[in-house]
Amino acid sequence: MCRKKLMNQRHSERRRLPYWIPAILVAVLISLFSTHSFSGEETARVIIPLLHWLLPGASPRMLRLMHLGIRKMAHVTEFGLFSITVFHGIRRGRFGWRFSWALATLVIAVTYAGLDEWHQSLVPLREARARDVAIDALGAVLAQTLVWFYSRWRSNFVGPPEFSADAAEQ
Repeated sequence: MCRKKLMNQRHSERRRLPYWIPAILVAVLISLFSTHSFSGEETARVIIPLLHWLLPGASPRMLRLMHLGIRKMAHVTEFGLFSITVFHGIRRGRFGWRFSWALATLVIAVTYAGLDEWHQSLVPLREARARDVAIDALGAVLAQTLVWFYSRWRSNFVGPPEFSADAAEQ
């Protein structure tokens, strides 16, 4: 009996893994972005000349501010995407939206944001900032808000489970 239960548990775990693959891939991408290659100095070498080409009249100060804004929006975007993929892993193919799923998602996203900043503190030319964790958390919260709105919007187009074509004809 115990062996059968263990086999069922392993089978269940294997069925859950595919739901978590997108979150794992986004987490790896976030970790890649936390390396020296994506430090402010490195991204400035690409982004500031591009901004200067697009906006030749912009002052150097304005270009630096736009570069900073792009980097912070990248935080919001990457943790928003992480939040959506973690929610997908937690939901595991079930339908709808639950506050407990969103809350668990936010706890995971904010925890990972803190770990990401800790990782950056160990990387040359990078530093950890509590402000960046807050920006990451904002991205996760915004994404969960979108997930909630999408779930509500989608539920308007899906009939109740007991609805069938036969019942509609009666």
